[in-house]
Amino acid sequence: MNTHSPQHAGGPALPRWFLALRRAVDLVTGGLNVAGTLLILALMLLVNADVIGRGAFSAPISGVPEMVSMSIVAIVFLQIAQTFRKGRLTRAEALITTLRAHAPRLSLGVELLFAIAAAVLVWILFSASLPLFEKAWARGTYEGTVGDFTAPIWPVKLIILVGCAALWVQLVLSACESLLRLLTREDRA
Repeated sequence: MNTHSPQHAGGPALPRWFLALRRAVDLVTGGLNVAGTLLILALMLLVNADVIGRGAFSAPISGVPEMVSMSIVAIVFLQIAQTFRKGRLTRAEALITTLRAHAPRLSLGVELLFAIAAAVLVWILFSASLPLFEKAWARGTYEGTVGDFTAPIWPVKLIILVGCAALWVQLVLSACESLLRLLTREDRA
């Protein structure tokens, strides 16, 4: 259950169009989360194969440190939108919990401001990351050592952009949800 989302603040039901949009976005977000989980599994298999190769056969797998470092970044950005959606991003809950209990409308307002501020920050991150992706793509930038192991870095830069976009959409939906609930509350104070 999403404990931070204004969707659990009570009040009238949200419009059907919004719920349909939310479901569609959640499917994409869930798919990215699954991709991140599969990458974690692949990374675990790779590291174990490298350890076994080093210990048993004196034959390490080339590029494991590079693949691990690039994969960690990719995993974070593949799973960040779902982490937000499920209310698992780190944040101080004391204020919002107290507000929900004693001033639900103010709580929705705080949630709205949080979502807007976070969306602006994520947009800035996306805007700053886009030229880095374009440069990595155009130049064919790679990680590793020529003759041993090289891997292009543009896929990770692309995943950063996709993750930022997915998180931004979730934040905008969260802001819209808070606003809709503020505008449609029957128990206006």
